[in-house]
Amino acid sequence: MSADADLAAQRERRIIDVLVSLDEGEVTTYGDVAEVAGYPKMSRLVGRIVGHTDVEIPWWRVVNSTGHLRASDPNEQAGILAGEDVVCRNGRVIDAPIGRFARNSSALSPVGQ
Repeated sequence: MSADADLAAQRERRIIDVLVSLDEGEVTTYGDVAEVAGYPKMSRLVGRIVGHTDVEIPWWRVVNSTGHLRASDPNEQAGILAGEDVVCRNGRVIDAPIGRFARNSSALSPVGQ
């Protein structure tokens, strides 16, 4: 395996580790996942991994920086989130029990902090 392939595999593994650590009802952004994984400014890489990995990840818990649902089926994503007590309106997360979109949160903290 080349050094570039090793680096790509390491990045993917670290991002997947962050994704699988998300708790039920926790909603975060692609950028927050990238930052916590150690790759700030690589939110597009997170999106690519979410869309193409064969690993079981809670893809529905990741939204864009403004809270908009970006799954191929936003209604499915909203339905799964509703089952975790996350409130979505007009394709956007309004409130979540945990994470960046928690209404009672005093600060917008990235996942895992």
